Amino acid sequence: MQNKKLQRICVYPKDIQIITGKSYRQSLRIYNQIKKHYNKQPHQVITWEELGEYLGVKIISN
Repeated sequence: MQNKKLQRICVYPKDIQIITGKSYRQSLRIYNQIKKHYNKQPHQVITWEELGEYLGVKIISN
């Protein structure tokens, strides 16, 4: 069996805080703006691709 590292595909406000350097509160606001932009329902999550597209940056996965 191969050792594969499982990577998560969903983004949380804490991730946005780390990437942008903004406060948690501001990151939560950005998170909600992204959900509204992509017409997401409350139970749906944001992916790294959506975050990168919204922020205008390229997200590189390991």
